[in-house]
Amino acid sequence: MTKTIRNTAAQYSQVINACKDTFVKKARDYGTSWRVLRPISIVDQIFIKAQRIRTIQELGGKQKVDDHIDGEFAAIINYGVIALLQMELPNDPYTDIPADEVAVLYDQKIQFIRDVMEAKNHDYGEAWRDMSQESFVDLILTKLLRIKQILRNDGKTLISEGMDANFVDIVNYAIFALIKAGEAAGKL
Repeated sequence: MTKTIRNTAAQYSQVINACKDTFVKKARDYGTSWRVLRPISIVDQIFIKAQRIRTIQELGGKQKVDDHIDGEFAAIINYGVIALLQMELPNDPYTDIPADEVAVLYDQKIQFIRDVMEAKNHDYGEAWRDMSQESFVDLILTKLLRIKQILRNDGKTLISEGMDANFVDIVNYAIFALIKAGEAAGKL
């Protein structure tokens, strides 16, 4: 294992641990109120976050709301996990899931997402490290538009990956963006 891959693994874990901490704390505060979100609502929540980041990028970093874009990337990660969980959980949106159980479900979903990242990193040679934050946002928005089309097609595709694969990629792009931002800020 090369130094870069070991570094990526540690950085990936650091980003995920912070996102999971927020996710579980919100589950303790609000319960699993996110269970009522339908797929299109989750897509729209991620779209709002990604579009805000893109707008700030296009305005040269100028913003009027004090929320830093790192928080938006973290929210994209957590909404992506919610989307993947919703695909597997029973359609019972008004039954709360205890926070401890949510933490276990989060870990299981993140492990799957991480496994995909590691496989792609092996094949692509960590090409994401040479990408811009703008590209991550554009790719997230592209994946969201694909998911919207899949939803219009009643969840069916002819030849393409399904919604789940697109959400996995969205989460990984947001993690990569946070790793690069953390490196630039000297935090990772």
